[in-house]
Order: sequence, then structure tokens, then C-alpha cells
Amino acid sequence: MNSDATPVRIGLIGAGRIGTSHADIIAKRVPQAQLVAVADPRPGVAAALAEPLGARGVTSPEEIFAAEDIDAVVIAASSTAHAELIVAAAEAGKHVFSEKPAGMSLDEIDLGREATAKAGVAFQVGFNRRFAPDFRAARDAIVAGKVGSVQLMRSLTRDPGTGPASPGDVPSWTIFTQTLIHDFDTLNWLNPGARAVDVLATADALVRPDFKDNGLLDTAIVVIRYDNGAIATAEASFAAIYGYDVRAEVFGSGGMVTAGDGSPTSMRLFDGAGRSAQFAQGDTELMIDAYTGEFAEFADAVQQGRPPSVTGDDARAAFAIAHACIESFTSGTRVAI
Repeated sequence: MNSDATPVRIGLIGAGRIGTSHADIIAKRVPQAQLVAVADPRPGVAAALAEPLGARGVTSPEEIFAAEDIDAVVIAASSTAHAELIVAAAEAGKHVFSEKPAGMSLDEIDLGREATAKAGVAFQVGFNRRFAPDFRAARDAIVAGKVGSVQLMRSLTRDPGTGPASPGDVPSWTIFTQTLIHDFDTLNWLNPGARAVDVLATADALVRPDFKDNGLLDTAIVVIRYDNGAIATAEASFAAIYGYDVRAEVFGSGGMVTAGDGSPTSMRLFDGAGRSAQFAQGDTELMIDAYTGEFAEFADAVQQGRPPSVTGDDARAAFAIAHACIESFTSGTRVAI
């Protein structure tokens, strides 16, 4: 971070749940950035979010792209719009931060990678666990050789609550392309220098079996093999009654490292009921420091004229696993990546 550098002026697209959190973090927690505008097509929604944060609200992404007082775009719109918005932002000369996934197919992700490369703009994708202090410390230990040769790996995501409010509206393959994609990137990142070679995916509707015939998959386990011999599992559930549960474990010839315990603080209560800990009830609570870190990295990369530490290549590598999972689940066989 260069405290003398001019803050990166940001336009945010999407004022939904995650966009609202991103706007607040950028405006209040990232001194390298300035929130300038928020775009959302719903009447009054963008202004209601933006104005208390000292920014303006607009109703279309095109207004963000055309604005001369905006250097970079943060895309927090619907996943199906990510690829189109990435390309449009790059063609307008804006640096791009996109929530995951960077597209709904490998071809869409490649369009974004090509457009940002052609425009010479920074392109970062929101894999927030790379910026969580405990996950980063775990990777540092792996890179330092403290676990030896990586042999077994595990990453999991369990969403808080009792399941989707509208299970019939959950798009097909969400558990692979939007939930487990975080775990796929985490496993790739925690196994530096290795490449995923094949997957075997198992999934079902165990939370809401009454929606299984609608195509809902709310529980999954994926086995991934890497070219360095490591075997990884990624698991997800849409319903953890106790809270938002995100963890990782890497076991090797020289030891083991773990990250994540679901608690937003290290406080533990010891009383007549025993030992207890507060459990986070969502990603914006548990991962607020990680979200802050990824936006600080994005702003730093723009200011310094360098690629971000998380790129479109990482987005493609994670989605390639998700794509193979869909084929594996459909065929019931192991699928090469």
C-alpha cells in the first residue's frame, strides 16, 4: 500500500446482498479505494446504498463504464451477467474485479480473460479465502515446506441455516459453480505448483429432497486428484444449522495444517454448560477481513500497474473443476479436467 497514491475510484455494479457488503467495505475499510458510484436497475436501490457512503446511485452499468471519474469496476451482479460485464468494463478501459464465477462456462471466462488482457487492465476474481489470515498462514506453512509433500487435502463450505428459502429457484449446478468453486480454488491454491487432473463428484438433495426432481442438488462431495499425487476432497451443504462453516486441511509427509473454525473471534466461553464459541452466521461476518484484504489487493495492483495476485487464470482453473464435476455427476464416472 502506498499512502501517497491517489485512491482508485470504483464503480460497483449490483446492490444485492454481497454488493451491499462490498460497498460498505470499500467505502469504510479500504483507504486505497474510493467508492464513487453504485449501479442497480431497481428504482432507488442504488442511491439508497450509495448516498450514505458518499457515492452516487445510477441505474445502469453503462453509466459506470462511461464515467470519467471511475477507474475500476467491481462486479457483484447476478452470476449469469458476470462475463458480459467483464468484457464491457474492459472495453471501456476500466480495471475489473468480478465476484466468482467469472463466467458460466469456460468459453465465457476466456472471453473475459482475453478482453482484459487486450485492454491492458487489471483483472481480479473474488476468491476471498486467499485473503483470510488463517488460510494465508496455512499456505505460507505449506510453501515453507512445513507439511512436507502434500498428500491429502480437504476443503468444505456449509452454508448457514436450514436451506434455500426458495429451493425451486436455485439454478442447476449451483453447488458446483457457485458454492464449491471457492473450495476448488482453495485446494488449487493450497497445493502450489500442482494441477488438478480429474474429479469424481457425488451429489444429492438431502436438505430438500422434495425438490430433487426439480434438479436441486444441495449436498455434494468431490474427490480431486492432482498431478503431484495429492488427493483432495471438497464438500458442501446448503444447510448447517449451527452457522457458516468454512474449513481447510492439508496433510503431508512432514505434518498437517488446518484453517478455519467458523468463529469470527478467538473468544471462548467456559461456564456451567461447558465450553462454547460464537459461530458466524454468514460469509460477510466471518470473512469481513478477507473481503477487505481482496479489495486492498485489487486497489494496490491498480495503483502499482501490476497483475493482481488472483487472476482470470485462477478463475478458469477453478471453473474447469466445476465443469468436470457436472460431467462426472451426470455420467457417474471419474472425469479428466
